[in-house]
Amino acid sequence: MSEASPLPAGNGVTASLSHDLWDFADMILKTRFARALAEGSEGYPIHRSLRFAARSPLEHLFDELALGLGWHAQRLDSHSLILDTKGLFIAGRGGRKTEYCSCHFGIWSDSPEHAAEAQHAILGVVGERYIADPMFSIDWHFLTGKGELQSASIEEMADDVLYDESYPEIKEGVTSFIKRYLDAPETVLVLQGPPGTGKTRLIRAILGQISRRKGGHAQALYTGDKKSLETDEIFVKFITGWDDAFVVEDADHLLRPRAAGNEHLHRFLAIADGVVRAQGRKIIFSTNLPNIGDLDDALIRPGRCFARVLARELLPGEAERLIAKLCADQPARLKSAMTRLKAQTTKSASLASIYQSASEGR
Repeated sequence: MSEASPLPAGNGVTASLSHDLWDFADMILKTRFARALAEGSEGYPIHRSLRFAARSPLEHLFDELALGLGWHAQRLDSHSLILDTKGLFIAGRGGRKTEYCSCHFGIWSDSPEHAAEAQHAILGVVGERYIADPMFSIDWHFLTGKGELQSASIEEMADDVLYDESYPEIKEGVTSFIKRYLDAPETVLVLQGPPGTGKTRLIRAILGQISRRKGGHAQALYTGDKKSLETDEIFVKFITGWDDAFVVEDADHLLRPRAAGNEHLHRFLAIADGVVRAQGRKIIFSTNLPNIGDLDDALIRPGRCFARVLARELLPGEAERLIAKLCADQPARLKSAMTRLKAQTTKSASLASIYQSASEGR
């Protein structure tokens, strides 16, 4: 759906601005920008971004913001909010989690002071529900039905706890491994293994540690959409943007050798350490490909790739040690979890099944 708005262009000529109506708030804002430029009127020279999480149902929090700040408010749905007053325009979006909601507000204003006052007013409504724990943002990129690259931002708490017993392949321990990766000049990390073996958990832990290093907030560009990686647009966005990491999950199609017909890996090779570099930011792949020979040699060569981690299912003894750590100081829960796990398998066990066995006894 598109929207055309007539704009005065001077000398009796009327121009028309055409909007692709993907985001209503964005359409309103760009229309105002265009009018301000055409008419020479005051615009919004200041922009700020406010991200946070709160222990509150999203709908209730947005209701309070819409009704309690004294600004013009418009709700398009339960997870979006437009706030508008003289010299100030705010577009907010939120997401729901089990125990909290996450919010992102774009703030456009006529002065830095006005923008700071708006941030203070929003956080004042949030009050004690504000979550001060480190967060990281996932900017999830995908292609629309029209073939256009779009994204949705999701705020996540950096509260994942990893145990060394989950990753016996990482001999030095998970904490030391993540620290070395973030300190290393190499850009690429490949997490390889079957589903349910903890690849996503490890990615979240890495993003959480980036957030802590930055004082509470990190941002990652994320996609699992094959088609979004077939053009340069998402790569340009990473190189020119503020993301701390580029995460590609289920990247089987992307990591195979170029000799086997892989036409898209060259873009990642270019930003890893080519002419246009990631400038210290990280690129993390997860893949279900089982063998190192399934990966392109250029991607995993020393100097470009920090490590290739093989995430695997745990052998019975390894699984028992992890369950003992998960159920520490809870003998009844430990016994119950061990019984459930042994009933499921006598061979190896996935990390997902181990965590499920441990959680069912809570």
